[in-house]
Amino acid sequence: MGLLDSFEKGLERAVNGAFAKTFRSGIQPVEIASALRSELDKKAAVVTRDRILAPNTFTVRLAPSDSERMSALGSTLVDELHDIVEKHAKTQGYSFAGPVTIRLVSDEQLSTGTLRVESQTAEGRVSWRAVVDIEGKRHPLVKSRTVIGRGSDADITIADAGTSRKHVEILWDGERAMVRDMNSTNGTMLDGRKVTEAGLPPDSTIRIGHTDIVFRVVAQAAPPLPPPPPPTAYTQLFDQGAGS
Repeated sequence: MGLLDSFEKGLERAVNGAFAKTFRSGIQPVEIASALRSELDKKAAVVTRDRILAPNTFTVRLAPSDSERMSALGSTLVDELHDIVEKHAKTQGYSFAGPVTIRLVSDEQLSTGTLRVESQTAEGRVSWRAVVDIEGKRHPLVKSRTVIGRGSDADITIADAGTSRKHVEILWDGERAMVRDMNSTNGTMLDGRKVTEAGLPPDSTIRIGHTDIVFRVVAQAAPPLPPPPPPTAYTQLFDQGAGS
């Protein structure tokens, strides 16, 4: 299965029939993925014999009507595009100077069905974000302890009668993760083996009841450091006194 085929399958899981009807005309999500791959190949530059540097920041400009359709998918589409860019880079042997960022923006100068991709290589600080993928939906782990189960009081609620109300918890400290069964009735599986408590490596699969939970750690651009505050009158007088 090719990368675009994989993307289409992932997108099918992420959208429902109502979304699918909106894409009968205009730009298709798979066309954006293809344009990003093309931009990577076009801008990739050989730095050394063992390193090919590719752009890592992308702005996809869309006609207003297309932009409105794509915005209906929220962050799901950007996450899918992010994954396909990284997979393509890995397949081609490209490397990035910093985390990959993708923005979709509306451009009134473009007509429906057309797009333009702008890219550049930008260094930056990297922060790591933990997420879990459950039935085609991505959930960020925003707390150090996330409880998953069928109960309404769980942090992530799943509709699976085979799970306990509070079935499993994931602990995340910003670098490492752990999964812990919460005395559930049917137990917890990690990559095919039953566990009570275990370290949780990226891309591993937790199974509770009939539900698979894929744990991932994704890179994202960290916010830039704030500029230093302007000098106050007190510090200016102090500097002047020190120099006199």
